[in-house]
Amino acid sequence: MQRLKSRAQFQAVLAGATVARTAHFALHRCALDLASSAQPLFASDDVWLGAMVPKRWARRAVTRNAIKRQIYSVSAQSGAALPRAAHVVRLRAGFDRKEFVSASSDKLKAAVRAELQQLLARAARAPAAPPAPPPPFSS
Repeated sequence: MQRLKSRAQFQAVLAGATVARTAHFALHRCALDLASSAQPLFASDDVWLGAMVPKRWARRAVTRNAIKRQIYSVSAQSGAALPRAAHVVRLRAGFDRKEFVSASSDKLKAAVRAELQQLLARAARAPAAPPAPPPPFSS
């Protein structure tokens, strides 16, 4: 499993389809385009994964890092279930600070892990998106 690193890679995947959602997460998928005439964004035909945890939904850095670690850990365990494409797991809602008082508690990590397993199970049932058509030529 490869990790997304560049802004262009994240933007390409986020422009793709949302294949699964849960209460707090969304999974975006983009088919790999290795035959592109320009510099390809994805060097290999493998499963690519990125994690987006915005400050808006997780204010403390300790919480953002704990959620990212859970995303990469859970997806590595179920990597065989994901199709060969580029994926981004995006946090789309915050966890209630009244319920999860500590920024990096075991209770928060367990809740994140359970929801990510549910998200990846839904994504495994979703069909892989066909590659996007190339943009039209303008002269």
